[in-house]
Amino acid sequence: MPDNWDKPERFLKLPEVCRRVGLGKTMIYALIQQGRFPKPYKLSPFASRWSEREIVAWIADVKDGFEGKRRKV
Repeated sequence: MPDNWDKPERFLKLPEVCRRVGLGKTMIYALIQQGRFPKPYKLSPFASRWSEREIVAWIADVKDGFEGKRRKV
């Protein structure tokens, strides 16, 4: 388990999620509909936030590649 799992949970707004994953809003919501991206948490009727841990885990999965092979650096 990574060392950062003992830190308090952070919730990210959509612009920060877009910046971190390098995808736009439309693509993120398309991936959510396909079940291929973490869903946001509705904090209120007007506020959705993503779990930073779930976004970091998604990025790690994408970096591992769809064949499950880790890229050699």
